[in-house]
Order: sequence, then C-alpha cells, then structure tokens
Amino acid sequence: MLPSFFQAGACLADTAAAIRSGRLDPVHLVEECLERIADYESRVHAWVSVDPKGALEDAWRKKGAVARGEPLGQLHGIPLGVKDIVDVAGFPTRAGSPLRPDQPVPSDAPLVARLREAGAIILGKTVTTEFAYVDPPPTRNPWDRRLRRTPGGSSSGSAVSVALGMCLGAIGSQTGGSLIRPASYCGVAACKPSFGRLPLEGVVPLAYHLDHAGLIARSAADCEYLLRCLIDLGDEPAVADVPPRLGLVERFFLDEADQSVRRATRGALERLAARGARIEVVGLPPGFDEVGRMHRRIMAVEAAGLHRESFLAQREAFGPKLAALVDEGLAVSEADYAAALAHQRAFRQGIGDWLARADAMVMPATDTTAPASLDTTGDAKFQLPWSYAGVPAVCIPCGLAPDGMPAGLQFISPHGAEASLLRIARWCERWLDFRELPLLLGQRPVEGPPATPPGSVGPGIQ
Repeated sequence: MLPSFFQAGACLADTAAAIRSGRLDPVHLVEECLERIADYESRVHAWVSVDPKGALEDAWRKKGAVARGEPLGQLHGIPLGVKDIVDVAGFPTRAGSPLRPDQPVPSDAPLVARLREAGAIILGKTVTTEFAYVDPPPTRNPWDRRLRRTPGGSSSGSAVSVALGMCLGAIGSQTGGSLIRPASYCGVAACKPSFGRLPLEGVVPLAYHLDHAGLIARSAADCEYLLRCLIDLGDEPAVADVPPRLGLVERFFLDEADQSVRRATRGALERLAARGARIEVVGLPPGFDEVGRMHRRIMAVEAAGLHRESFLAQREAFGPKLAALVDEGLAVSEADYAAALAHQRAFRQGIGDWLARADAMVMPATDTTAPASLDTTGDAKFQLPWSYAGVPAVCIPCGLAPDGMPAGLQFISPHGAEASLLRIARWCERWLDFRELPLLLGQRPVEGPPATPPGSVGPGIQ
C-alpha cells in the first residue's frame, strides 16, 4: 500500500500545514516512512543507517508540541534523510569509505541544524558513493523491476529514498552532477543552489572550488519549501502562473543526448509551449568547450590534496575510479591547476550575459536515462558545467522514455536567482504533471536483496 502522502499527492507545504494544524499525526507519518524502509531497503540499499527509535521518539515530541500549542517550525514533524557525507549528531559520517571513523559525531552540520530548528525529524543517513565520487554504491534504481540499473550518484540513497517514499526530502551534494543526475534517473526533483549559498561546514569535501550542498524532493515545489527553511529566498509568490521565456540549449546537450532523451525533452517542451512558454534556441556560453577538461583538473587536484596522505598509505582502500582521480591530481602541475582556476573564474564572470538572454536556460538533465548497469553512476557531462559555473540548477521529471525510465529537464539561471528559477520550475512541473511512480512500488516486498558489488560497504539499520 502506498503511503498517504503519495496517495493524496499533497505537496510538502500542505503536509507540514496539516501537521501544524493537528490534522496529520507526525507519528503516523514517520511510521509510514519506516514501513517503506522496512519493505524495500533490503532490495534497494538506500540507507547507511536509520534510527527508528529516535525518529519515533522525536515524532511523539513533535505531536505533543502541536497539542500544547507551542510555536512550530515550517518543517515541524517532516521526516528527512541526510547524505552520509554530512554530519548528523549521534551518527558516524562514513562518506562511503572504510577509511572514515565509525564513531558517532557529536554535533550537527549547520545545514542539519537549520533543518532541526525548522522542526524536521532526521530518519538517518542515506548512501553516498565513496567520498562523493563515482565508484558505484550498492544502491539500486527502483524504476527497474530487476534492480539492475544505476540510481546515479553520488547522492544515490537520497534520490532513491525520496522516490520510494522512505522520506519526504533529503539532503545531497553536487561537485559534478551528484544531485541532478540521480534525481533525473529516479524520477524526482533536485535543487543545486548557487555556489556558497548553503554552508559546507560539517560536510566531507571532494573539491573546494566545486562542492555544493543541495536538496532532493518529490517536486520543485517541495525543493523550494525546503530551501526556504534553509536560506532567505525573499517573499514567496502566491502562484507560479507566468509563462517563462526559456532558452533551449541545443548544441552539445540535445546533440549529445540519445534518441529517447531527445524525444522526452522535445515532447515536454512542446507541452510547455502549448501553455504559453516562449522557447528560443540559444548557443553555448563563451569558454564552454574547455569546461569539462578544466572541471576535471580542478576536481582531481583538490581531491588529491584532501586524500594524499591516506592514499599514499592505503591505496588499496580506495575505489578504482577515485584512485585514478587522485593519481591524476597528484600529477598536475601548479601552473596547470592555476590555469584551470583562472578559466573557472573567467567562465563564472562571463556567464551572466549569456544567462540574461532568457528567464532560465533549459536542457535535458542527462544524456541518457539510467544506464542498465551497476558498474557506473552515469555521465556527469550535462550537469558539471553548472557546478563549475556555480549557478543554480533545478531538475524536474518530464516524462517516461521509451525504455520506461524517467527523463528530466534541467533549468539554470544566474547566481543567486534560486527563487525565480524554482518558480519557473514549478510553473513547468504544473503543466507537465508527472505522476508516475517507481515500478518497484507495485511489487510485493518479498524477494531477497540483490548481490552487493564486491568491496561495497553495505547499509545497516540501527
């Protein structure tokens, strides 16, 4: 049976309002999420650890606060997950690596502290790839009944847990494409705010000049609601009812997308145009051709700097793809690293005029739907340019491709324009009206877990 918040189709704002008014019991909501975890976790491996006892105790406290008429935050009683590179008090921060300590950390990262201040209930830690890079995790994509497709990465568990209703939203991160790609592969929404908009204290880094914290939720509306609880987005618009001017980036993005993604993208854009959206083809921003190479160079050098000591002492403890990245970074000269940083600065400074040509730029979120393999987390080439530029990006599902897997649209706007970007994404998702659910939700949870890839750190329930 689907959880009530799936059946009703309520947005996060409505669910939170129902809790604050006493119409929805937060204990019941947490119990529904825990039931989804119990039903499907052994098959999809979305969680590193869950604390059912602590979550239920917190839910009872939240219920009591409602009954007593105490002041309540905007996330009062809302159960969330947190990617396991972010510190949550009482949980270890393992970052997908056996090299990380197994002792619980004493305090929340500021990002988590803000969620708790707003009243959120933290269910546990979601699976990340090793140190938020690309070595595949044990997590499975719930849209594939055979559980043989990747969910994407590195915010793999965050996307899967939201897609299956195990939580109502989750914290993730993106250095290349680690929010947008898994959200697109799993049929949910994601928001990567501008570089520096969300605090990264208490978050295990991968590359200081590229790392972003962000959100995964069921819709852009839910992402906006969560983000408003974390940063000031200004006055909230009553309705997202103005058709936007969208710049369609065809070169590279549609050219490099496979036929199924192109078909889903064009079909979605035709529906939006029929509702009044003005869609104009635009070229690529100046300096784009060098972005992929320079992004890789910065990420490699900074990852090598972070992991150099442990890598040289225990190379065998690193996944093969992360080990290759560190090797590459150690070989880059200081001059070449400085050149990459200079290119990034110039690209960030020059992208503003290009972005001003439309209310938002739009393109497919990924070049393919979720690959039918567990040996990859997919290609980040469609997402990494916007991590490199430090501009906000939002992904929403736009339909199902011929292979039955979800496809997503990606929107970007100028630095600091999260509010207007989310408003545009909300307008688009209203008319796209994506309501499909993962195929796994239609199956009885009776089969055992799939084989865990060799060397993977499997999740556990506390």
